[in-house]
Amino acid sequence: MLGGYAGRHLRVDLSRGTIEKQPLPDEAVLRKYVGGVGLGLWWLVQEITPQMEATDPGVPLLFMTGPLTGTPAPSSSNLAVVSLHYDIPFAVGTAHTHGYWAAYLKHAGYDAVIVTGRSGRPVYLWIDDDRVELRSAAHLWGKDTRDTERLIKQEVGGDPSKISVACIGPAGEALLHGASIRNDRNHGANKGSLGAVMGSKRMKAIAVRGSGQVPLADRARFAEVAQAWQDAGVAEPKPGEGARPIGFWVRDASVPRSRHIAGAKGAVAGKNLTDPAWGEIWGQRLTDAAKDWVITPKESYNCLIRCSYDCRVTTGPFAGLVASLCGGGENLEASAAMLGVEEPGAVVALAEYCDALGIDSAVPCAILAAAYELYSRGLLTREETGGLDLSWGNYESALALLEQMCKGQGFGGQMLTRGLKDAARLLGRGAESMVLHIRGGGINMHDWRPTWSILLGQILSSAGVCHQGLGVDQFTTEPDLGYVEFMPGLVPDGKAEAVAKTQMKKLWEDTLGVCWFACWGLKNSLNYYTPRALALATGWSDFDRHEALAVGERVVNLQRLIAVRRGFTKKDEFDVSDRLLEAPASGPAKGHSIRPHLVRMVEEYYRCMGWNVETGSPTPATLERLGLAGVW
Repeated sequence: MLGGYAGRHLRVDLSRGTIEKQPLPDEAVLRKYVGGVGLGLWWLVQEITPQMEATDPGVPLLFMTGPLTGTPAPSSSNLAVVSLHYDIPFAVGTAHTHGYWAAYLKHAGYDAVIVTGRSGRPVYLWIDDDRVELRSAAHLWGKDTRDTERLIKQEVGGDPSKISVACIGPAGEALLHGASIRNDRNHGANKGSLGAVMGSKRMKAIAVRGSGQVPLADRARFAEVAQAWQDAGVAEPKPGEGARPIGFWVRDASVPRSRHIAGAKGAVAGKNLTDPAWGEIWGQRLTDAAKDWVITPKESYNCLIRCSYDCRVTTGPFAGLVASLCGGGENLEASAAMLGVEEPGAVVALAEYCDALGIDSAVPCAILAAAYELYSRGLLTREETGGLDLSWGNYESALALLEQMCKGQGFGGQMLTRGLKDAARLLGRGAESMVLHIRGGGINMHDWRPTWSILLGQILSSAGVCHQGLGVDQFTTEPDLGYVEFMPGLVPDGKAEAVAKTQMKKLWEDTLGVCWFACWGLKNSLNYYTPRALALATGWSDFDRHEALAVGERVVNLQRLIAVRRGFTKKDEFDVSDRLLEAPASGPAKGHSIRPHLVRMVEEYYRCMGWNVETGSPTPATLERLGLAGVW
């Protein structure tokens, strides 16, 4: 068997209650799709039809590692979860999470777990090296993700630090839009609402313990490349080599303690994007409070970046609260800033509550934020909300509404348990123009209106709404793609090409099984570190940058091909919340909107990808060139 791969996967049929250990596809398939999202999509198209819905029992839910997962490569912790998108009928759902789960699965001797069918009772899967079994989860059904992880570790026994649990909470059990799959407390696979897909199968969790080692074709030379890669990721770039890579900025949980999320660039999603100036104040208030808290960085497998963190609030009314949060500010903004919540301890409490429920806060809180905005305008009354006060900043009402959603009760259960667009229509009174969504999916929650590349990249992602092509407007540059300086955020020129190139690079990285933060913006990540590491792991000695980008381009096209076969049309590209397309009244994007330029930018992207400009579909020539002709 090739190095880098365990060589087998688990196939679990919940309808029959069976578990099989099966070999991976042949080497030709592996070299075309590598692993992670790439191999997961290849497997998906072998088993679905265009008419299937995400919750159909026959639709597989795939837990995918890559050939670098669990190796000495930097941040070799990425788990890609792949299925059909629960919120967007024609899209695939791809979500990523980190921690230890993926590495432990590789160490147990498996590259993937493929789950099909629907169990007649709640179950969880226990993987302990060669011993694999389905166990009853009846006693866990209804538990939140925190308790589920703790109870399963107690039940299987042994050192809890050597066991990783990926599970759903009440949101996944209730099949809520936005339901996520949480693992290792600080991590979660959020996009695509794949927790609802898992809940539809009546699978509560997958727990894994592994004691083996990933085989490598040339272990000594692989270790040398991995060390050089690790060192480069946290080093200052030389002049002319681009901006600092993202790993430098977020190392050791710097995000909650810095002005990175303080709104200095107008990026905080505050009060449903109605007040960018307030967002800057919100970010600074949170940053100042966090200086007095206890922030403990939490690593993933072989990770020196450690952007996730445990947070103990030591001041204010929430003093004593301990939360386990992921790196980045998205969850804090979606669950709290969007609702005008200013109290820093309440911000942390809301984010922790969403993680415990097992829900991507960008989905339910987009609806909550629209309801809060309607209430602030006098268009929604306290009688209609069941007595709840939805004034900006009222976090008690937010907690109550989230609980109602999971229980299907009250105003939350009646109005807020549907998909974003359906819920907005039910709210009425102009909510359709207020709810933040792209094609009905929740965005990665910042205010992207000042950074058109990032907004365009989310619009163009064929895997629902997620970060793929970010361009180079903000955060960092991409020197390996020729971008050593930032683009201005509020001009259309060059954006489509930058999105196309960075999307191909990102999708290549998503096949490897390493965290994107170990690659994003890093000089020589594409030119040397990632293709060379793959070559030394597998023995594909001639694997290079050119082949790596071809893998990424192939994955981009396969995502779009699936969407087209399942009903996507070009008009769907522009199914975007009015709020995201409007010119802000204040902040750095004041008076500027991407809307007048969007059609041109989308069509320029199509040309860069070699797609039909009239339909947004990959052309036969493009599919032939990438080896995708006749794939589905």
